Amino acid sequence: MKALTAAANSKFLLWLILAAPMALWCFQYLSGRIFYGEFLHITGQFSAQLLILTMALTALRLAWPRERWTSWLLQRRRYFGVATFAYAVPHLVAYLVKVSSLDRVLSDAAEAGMWTGWLAMLLFLPLAITSNNSSVRRLGKRWKRLHRLVYPAAVLTFLHWVLVAFDPTIGLIHAGALAAIEAYRLWKTQAMRKN
Repeated sequence: MKALTAAANSKFLLWLILAAPMALWCFQYLSGRIFYGEFLHITGQFSAQLLILTMALTALRLAWPRERWTSWLLQRRRYFGVATFAYAVPHLVAYLVKVSSLDRVLSDAAEAGMWTGWLAMLLFLPLAITSNNSSVRRLGKRWKRLHRLVYPAAVLTFLHWVLVAFDPTIGLIHAGALAAIEAYRLWKTQAMRKN
């Protein structure tokens, strides 16, 4: 019973930590303390950073296989993935409210910087919806196949960032970091298979 209570408490604390920045930024935006562009930037960037963290967890576990903290993080990877999507939602909603015109949304969607963002959101949607134990059980092996959509979604996310940013440098640095992490994961996985 104590173990279940501790697990529930750690889950609640993790969700609280993940939700705190969003609560603060939404409050600041709605109260006029930060402006539209700042809100769009901060929610989009944080969502991309959470995506990097989510995808880095396997590489961390491969690098430190005996450490309890890497095991703990990997077991909670879905929480970070859902949080990635959750930060992209107010990013999208703020844009839709600001534009407030279907014609303008459709016109913007023709631009590469925008359709990459829309397509990334469409790919992340089924991942967020199925990031629960019930879906894992129900989908079985198909769950892993479905969640491989994270790779094209990540590419589209960073293309969106680089194409819409006033200065793409930070987006390129983040994309480079993710590429390096993924290269390490693939190398380490291949090396382990050979041994």
